[in-house]
Amino acid sequence: MSVLVTGAAGFIGFHLCRRLLEQGHAVVGIDNLNEYYSVALKEARLEILRARAGFSFQRLDITDGEGLAALFAAQTFPLVIHLAAQAGVRYSRRNPLAYVHSNLVGFAHILEECRRCRTGHLVYASSSSVYGGSARVPFRETDAVDHPLNLYAATKRSNELMAHAYSHLYGLPTTGLRFFTVYGPWGRPDMALYLFTRAILAGEPLPVFNQGRMRRDFTYIDDVIEAVLRIARIPAAPAPDWNPLQPLLDRGASPYRIYNIGQGRPEEVGTLIALLEKHLGKRANLQFLPLQPEDGEITFAAGEALQQACGFSPRVSLEEGVERFIRWYRHYHGGASRGKAEGAFS
Repeated sequence: MSVLVTGAAGFIGFHLCRRLLEQGHAVVGIDNLNEYYSVALKEARLEILRARAGFSFQRLDITDGEGLAALFAAQTFPLVIHLAAQAGVRYSRRNPLAYVHSNLVGFAHILEECRRCRTGHLVYASSSSVYGGSARVPFRETDAVDHPLNLYAATKRSNELMAHAYSHLYGLPTTGLRFFTVYGPWGRPDMALYLFTRAILAGEPLPVFNQGRMRRDFTYIDDVIEAVLRIARIPAAPAPDWNPLQPLLDRGASPYRIYNIGQGRPEEVGTLIALLEKHLGKRANLQFLPLQPEDGEITFAAGEALQQACGFSPRVSLEEGVERFIRWYRHYHGGASRGKAEGAFS
């Protein structure tokens, strides 16, 4: 079928488009190629996708309502996977309006076009950050998520509520995916694994918050994509056990669902640094800093709901994933051709 992927030049979007193409789907990718991080990295991802049959790309911002309307008018999309967003927790303190513009206004345009064109299933990216500073672990989709620690988290929770309203009012099947610390080859330069690797190799000070005792549910990109593809084949449906006297928080009387996608095994950031030192063969120059107000101390995904829905269980350990990332990083930054790097690593 024809699938629309927003944020196609992004980390998760790139890997998802590639897998969809391998499965024989026609993929239309859109992205605004903004400068939040390296446009060259985004273009390198697109170069690989453009070389594959069945892929077409349009540079388009999701806040461009007229542009989106024209795209949806020109083609029917039974499945829309919405990954485009202004990402980054720390950046949301410095530039909050970017998150309102992209994550709220942009998502409203996506919802409206899916409603108008009767899309069969809208799958969209939420985030583990919606759980805020909760210490009740593991995080379950049925937990209350009303205390975000940063604006990024607030916009992602707002997306879930907006999707629920469209599912209720218009019968639009929507599934929100709460991603937990996704990492791997072709990853974002603003995320910990990339930042740490670059700092260690350059011999630069490596800022480590909360003495490295923060724990994160690191989830390898291949596992994430497998989960997304499985759940995309299962359009959300009304909950048969819905009871308005005891409303569920992860589903509704309308075709609306929420799932965690995580490894289900939180690791200390200090463990990540030790693995990087081991595989890079170089010690890190650690600069310990206090816990930041936008950070929670732990993320920990409960995965039972996703496993029951589609049989998904993560496979890639943190050590294996870190090793794969480092091999890709050395090739990409060592001047290897894009094709060689892409062929060697996932």
